[in-house]
Amino acid sequence: MDLSVRYLGLALKNPLVLGASPLSHDRDAVRRAVDAGAAAVVMHSLFEEQLTAEELAHDRHAAPGVGEFAESSSWLPSPTGYALGPAEYLEHVARLKRDLPVPVIGSLNGVTARGWLRYAKLIEEAGADALELNVYQLATDPDESAETIEARVLAMVAEIRTSLRIPLAVKLSPFHTALAHFARRLTDAGVAGLVVFNRFYQPDIDVSELEVRHDLQLSSSAELLLRLRWLAILHGRFAQSLAVTGGVHEVTDVVKAIMAGADAVQTVSGVLRRGPTHFATLLGALETWLGEHAYESVTQMRGSMSLVRCPDPRAYERANYVQMLQTWSSRST
Repeated sequence: MDLSVRYLGLALKNPLVLGASPLSHDRDAVRRAVDAGAAAVVMHSLFEEQLTAEELAHDRHAAPGVGEFAESSSWLPSPTGYALGPAEYLEHVARLKRDLPVPVIGSLNGVTARGWLRYAKLIEEAGADALELNVYQLATDPDESAETIEARVLAMVAEIRTSLRIPLAVKLSPFHTALAHFARRLTDAGVAGLVVFNRFYQPDIDVSELEVRHDLQLSSSAELLLRLRWLAILHGRFAQSLAVTGGVHEVTDVVKAIMAGADAVQTVSGVLRRGPTHFATLLGALETWLGEHAYESVTQMRGSMSLVRCPDPRAYERANYVQMLQTWSSRST
């Protein structure tokens, strides 16, 4: 069975990737994930706020919104509150690259095209095989247009591409106004791949204490559905790679993602719940599933249920929405 794939121009022995997570800080955990079958590792992000604080002697006002009010300085961790400082991060990338027989992908997380982006080149020099740009921003300013937000991301891509020789992927939010069009603009700008989607961690309200609570909730397979839809829509529209992250726990999640068009399947929450050896479980089950369904390779299956190849492409479009609402009844539940 041929499980090999290409992602961001990199040859992977299979499509399963350890996504950006706290596990990447633990060299032993990463090694166990790779030994269990992870074909690549995405590092946890270096954050724009962290790098700005480092370079401006702990002056943390540069991030959007931070610094507009005196109390805003408490919103972000102190410079020592991050798992790895910038220098430690670069050294960690170098160590992983020396230790591991699989590609190591660095990660930057931020929202402005400023000097902190020079760390993209430093991550490359540390040995990373590719870079994932995580553009995590909630658009809350009513005076800022979608075009302005997209232009800012494109400026970040342009800034990075001027110095970077390794492939660049952009990790997207699902909330862009015209996502397919923006994806096209990113690929035209030189991005080698797109990762769908960022998980926006949702605050809750403690009604007794009158506090906003920030509890990290791991994903479930239900979160995969939105990603499947957009993988299916984007697959075949351009030559660049597609990766999925969020909601991958079982082998059926992996199969669905690949059928929708994913070249690489990142998993985090499933591994956090079950440990690094979960990769061996997924990989063995994937090989068994492919054999039982007469597939000779992952490539043969990829995109088979995408919008351009699906037997009923209306399932991804408005027609299906209308049909579902018109035909629903209480007997369906």
